Amino acid sequence: MTKRQATVDEIVAAIEAARDKVMADEVKSLTKLGIPKAMAYQVIANRFHQTAANQDEAEPDFDAGPAPSWEEIG
Repeated sequence: MTKRQATVDEIVAAIEAARDKVMADEVKSLTKLGIPKAMAYQVIANRFHQTAANQDEAEPDFDAGPAPSWEEIG
C-alpha cells in the first residue's frame, strides 16, 4: 500500500480553509454577544492579520506595531 503525499498547494488550501472556518465561528460568537457584524469582522480580521471586506486599505492599523512617537505624529 502506497501513501499519497500532499502537494504544497493542497496543504496551503487546507490551512486557509481551516482559518476561514475558525474566523467564521469567531464572528458568529461575537455577533451572538451583541457586537455588530461589521465590527466583529474587523476584530477577527485584525486578530488574523487580514483585511476586512469593508476596511479601507489606506486606514492605518495602530495595533500592528509599536505606537508612533510624538515626533512621528506631529
